[in-house]
Amino acid sequence: MTGALLQVMWDAGADRALGLPTYETPGAAGADLRANFGDRQTVSLDPGGRVLVPTGLRIAVPAGFEVQIRPRSGLALRHGIILPNAPGTIDSDYRGPLGVILMNSGDKPFVISHGDRIAQMVVAPVVQAEFTEVDGLEQTVRGSGGFGSTGVR
Repeated sequence: MTGALLQVMWDAGADRALGLPTYETPGAAGADLRANFGDRQTVSLDPGGRVLVPTGLRIAVPAGFEVQIRPRSGLALRHGIILPNAPGTIDSDYRGPLGVILMNSGDKPFVISHGDRIAQMVVAPVVQAEFTEVDGLEQTVRGSGGFGSTGVR
């Protein structure tokens, strides 16, 4: 099954040898994004630190879709590398550089090398809501119960 067609363009100075994002398995929902530092080969990310990692790409997302940037579970589990704004959203009208904000929630410095798989991108449909003001909302069994109100701990 094929989905939305994403147009991809390289930034000036990007290492094109890294290739375009790829789905690593036939059933993968996310295509891997790689660190593309150009002339810088590594970046060390201290515990608690954040960095914007360039991918060397710009994309054109079709109208009616978004690209969600999500963490890689292996990096999170083994090293505490997360995306503090996960999932990040790339809107269909954005045309700037595609960067990934990484944060080290681990207890040791983490080295990001040129070409490392740092995140994954998922293409998803978007539904824009129509907003209307009302005087009251329909009642439900849950009502206004917030965090933890359904018994999940």
